[in-house]
Amino acid sequence: MLHEPRFWSAVAFVLFFVLFGRKLWAPLAAALDGRAARIRADLDEAARLRREAEQMLEDATRERETTLAEARALVEHSLAEAARIAEAAKREAEAVALRREQMARDRIAATERSAVREVRQAAIDVAVAATRDVLAAALPAEAGAAIIDRAIADLPSALARHAA
Repeated sequence: MLHEPRFWSAVAFVLFFVLFGRKLWAPLAAALDGRAARIRADLDEAARLRREAEQMLEDATRERETTLAEARALVEHSLAEAARIAEAAKREAEAVALRREQMARDRIAATERSAVREVRQAAIDVAVAATRDVLAAALPAEAGAAIIDRAIADLPSALARHAA
């Protein structure tokens, strides 16, 4: 066994690690510890960034919900305002239509009164003319003068009766 190269390779390997293992182990462990610390720091930073991102997402979600609620309220308010304006316009249109209808009725009534006056006046004129013609043909001139004198004499009492 002492003449075996494998034996001496194994002994050399063990001696190498016994003599230099501590010297190699410390820097190797330090490098691994440093790398583990960097990885841990990176993981901590990633966790912190994740928490910040989640907080930002919550804030954005809350802000979105608030904005949506405000938008809904604004739309509802606008619809209510539009309905109110439409109702007011409807009432105003109805009032204008009623006023115009009343004005038309008033004009019709005034035209009727005017037409009645004109017809009465025309009837009076025709009656007076007919009476004049009948009286002129039927009465002698002396009798007509007597009727006119009597009518002039009765005029003050007729005016007094008419005024009362």
